[in-house]
Amino acid sequence: MIDHIGMPVGSIARATAFYLKALAPLGIAIMIEVSAEETGHGAAVGFGSAGKPFFWIGEGFRPAGDQHIHVAFAAPTRAAVDAFYAAAIAAGARDNGPPGLRPHYHANYYGAFVLDPDGNNIEAVCHAPV
Repeated sequence: MIDHIGMPVGSIARATAFYLKALAPLGIAIMIEVSAEETGHGAAVGFGSAGKPFFWIGEGFRPAGDQHIHVAFAAPTRAAVDAFYAAAIAAGARDNGPPGLRPHYHANYYGAFVLDPDGNNIEAVCHAPV
């Protein structure tokens, strides 16, 4: 089981504004912000729910080349997947697969994919039947 994940971003301000809007429909919000002075290298923002940050973004070195990350967030309903997609697009994401069933994964796999401002593939997925 994963406790948390972190990834570097090109601009902490831009990424924070994007994820604040895109993750709101999933009930995910900022739990903690840490300054560069506190970390000793770069500012970081922890997003999560129920008081627990589990998705971290931070200023940091991004490897050269096309090395992007894929993160999938669990959504409680298909409507939440739709809302995530709409919020992410409105916040500046690029479409990477609109909301819909992906039966090649399994019969009830309902997901939506966007590319965040840094080109990472961000997904919301619901596994529940209708």
